Amino acid sequence: MKRITFLSIFFCYFFIFSSHSIGQKPSNNFELDSKKLVNALQIIDLFYVDTVNNNKLVEVAIVNMLKELDPHSVFLTKEEMKEANEPLQGNFDGIGIQFSIIKDTIIVVTPTAGGPSEKLGIQSGDKIIKIDGEDATGSKINNDYVLKHLRGVKGTIVSITIKRKGKKDFLDYRITRDKIPINSIDATFMSSEDIGYIKLNRFGATTMSEFKESVSKLKKSGMKNLILDLRGNGGGYLNTAIELADEFLGKEKLVVYTEGQNSPKQKYNATFLGGFEKGKLIVLVDENSASASEIVAGAVQDWDRGLIIGRRTFGKGLVQRPFNLPDGSVIRLTTARYFTPSGRSIQKPYAEGTEQYYKDLYNRYKNGETFHSDSIHFPDSLKYYTSKKRLVYGGGGIMPDIFIPADTSKISDYYIDLLRKGLIYSYSIQFINQQRDSLFALYPNIETYKKSFNLDSLFLNKFLAYAENEGVKKVAEGYELSKEFIVNQIRSYIARSLYDNNSFYEIYNETDDVYLQALKYMNDKTFKKFQIE
Repeated sequence: MKRITFLSIFFCYFFIFSSHSIGQKPSNNFELDSKKLVNALQIIDLFYVDTVNNNKLVEVAIVNMLKELDPHSVFLTKEEMKEANEPLQGNFDGIGIQFSIIKDTIIVVTPTAGGPSEKLGIQSGDKIIKIDGEDATGSKINNDYVLKHLRGVKGTIVSITIKRKGKKDFLDYRITRDKIPINSIDATFMSSEDIGYIKLNRFGATTMSEFKESVSKLKKSGMKNLILDLRGNGGGYLNTAIELADEFLGKEKLVVYTEGQNSPKQKYNATFLGGFEKGKLIVLVDENSASASEIVAGAVQDWDRGLIIGRRTFGKGLVQRPFNLPDGSVIRLTTARYFTPSGRSIQKPYAEGTEQYYKDLYNRYKNGETFHSDSIHFPDSLKYYTSKKRLVYGGGGIMPDIFIPADTSKISDYYIDLLRKGLIYSYSIQFINQQRDSLFALYPNIETYKKSFNLDSLFLNKFLAYAENEGVKKVAEGYELSKEFIVNQIRSYIARSLYDNNSFYEIYNETDDVYLQALKYMNDKTFKKFQIE
């Protein structure tokens, strides 16, 4: 291990004083505290009983310093920063497959449209048994293994061997890696003659081009009203959130503003470029909708542009700014807070520490908030008003206009065991791999599939036998209670494998209570009640 050098001490001073120079107000003991830190490093290096990994020691110190500030200020190594940014940048280098691991075997769920695997004829259901001549089955196979071996720099080559149903011999492929798109939108389809549906999973670099393409497609199919599903969307780029809100709001309307002790108030307004400023808008949210999702929901709600339906959002309203360190690592430091147009802080409290902060969702469940809106209490000090004087509340997260409780009435322990072992998914994949050609001949598109494809008692009995063979014994009461969900998910997985991701959600949403309630509330009476434009 290298000993602490003058250069490393210099970098430590450089970081401390450069942070001070970019906006932190000096304390009376700042110079003393910085000397104390450097002296501690010197003492450890000179007198500790064993050789010390100085780099690791410094990183641990930085990590723990940031933990004392707030739950979202973090230290990231160069590699971690790349991994964190990749989903937001809209692409990665690889072979272009969506895969699953079933019984220690890599199975191609679907090749990416236009990607290198699809171009070579790799198909859904193919089993990858070798990668670069090395056996790729068994207990060593996990997500990290697959990503390490199949991803790589654009232009490099990876060899894979595939076992395909109906083929006696193995198939060998040499695949040249390429840029593979990471889509922000999971689904785009028409829910009815005039209602479009878009499910957005992140706010990334390609989100707006994808969104505009989706809106254009839906308008051509007759869309007049829109359901935007932000459930489970943990956020992303601030600029993307502002641009998305701009699609719904009129010119110069405030989308969000940020402010911090060392960050002057900065306002972000909508432009005249909105592509869906007219027509009914419903935004679906839940406790996993965070950050950028909350910016959009808050702006839509405060300007009375649409209805927010679902459950209270996560409450992540802290702005992180990246600061590069000399070795390529990064500190993402909280520098400001987000505020909705009415002045509400999106951020939930974190004074009790990081551990309690991340227990908040569990506490909501435990206290009954997930199931009953009257379990949520806001003090009068957190009252705010929308543009039409509707009462809304601050204090962390966005409280929906219409609360839809989580539906657990059909979730049995038997159903949970099936999910936990992945048996609904694995059986669906096994079935589609055996019957793909015949199914596609009978149901050439999602419309015929939705109308005619049902699971008969013979199919379900075979599934139950499969599950029992895999260690989940049938519990009659639990099966009957959850049968609707089980059948729906099997049909959803088969639809995705036969057609595309849109088809999965078209089927899956048939038992999604929040989605079904949104369709019900998409009427003039409801919108007039809430004074929505």
